[in-house]
Amino acid sequence: MADIFQQLFPFFLLAFSSLFTLVNPIGLSPTFLSLISDFGEHEKKRITRKGIITATVVLIIFSLIGNLIFSFFGITLHAFRIAGGILFFKIGLNMLESKVSRTKSTPKESEEAQSKDEIAYTPIGIPLIAGPGAITSVMILSSEASTVSMKIVFFSTIFIVMILTYFIFMTADYMSKRFGTTGLRILQRIMGLILMVIAVQFVIDGLTPVIKGWIGTI
Repeated sequence: MADIFQQLFPFFLLAFSSLFTLVNPIGLSPTFLSLISDFGEHEKKRITRKGIITATVVLIIFSLIGNLIFSFFGITLHAFRIAGGILFFKIGLNMLESKVSRTKSTPKESEEAQSKDEIAYTPIGIPLIAGPGAITSVMILSSEASTVSMKIVFFSTIFIVMILTYFIFMTADYMSKRFGTTGLRILQRIMGLILMVIAVQFVIDGLTPVIKGWIGTI
C-alpha cells in the first residue's frame, strides 16, 4: 500500500498542479465575469455548468485519443513534452505578467459568442477552460499514466479540477470583491511561476532521452 501511495501521490500532484494552473480559473475570473455580466443569476449558473461540462468532455476525449494522434502523425512523447513545455512556459510567462493568453480567446470570438448567446460552449468551455495548454497537458499526462491506478488518478484529477473551476467561477464575484483585482493578480502570478517550473521540467524530461540517444550513437 505504501509503495502504491508513493507512486500515485507524486503523479497526482503533477497532474493536479499542471492542469489547475493551465486552466487558471482564478486568473480567468475577471474575464469570466465580463462574459456573463448581462445574465441573471439562474442563467449564470446554467452557462457555467454547460461550460464546465463542455470542457470536461473535450479534455477526456483528447486524453483518450492522445496516443492515436501520436501514432497517426508519428509524434514521440518526448517531442510532445518539449513542445508542451515551451507552450506551458509561454502561458506561465503571460500569467506572471498578468496577461490573458491569446491561446484562450480573441475579442472577436467573445463578441461573436455573445451575439449568438452560446458563450457556454465557446469561449467559456473552449478555449477559455479547455484551452490548448490544458488539452496538451491531458494528452501528455494520459500517456504517462501507465497503470490502471494511474489512469484512475488521472481522470479523477480532471474531474476534481473541473469541480474546483465551477466553484471558483460561481464565487468569482465574491472573490473579486473580497481580494480585489490586485489580490487575484498576485495569485495568478504565483500560479504562473509554478507553471513555468513545470514547463521547464517537461522540457528536461523530453530532452533527456533524446540526448542520451545521441550520446549512445557516438
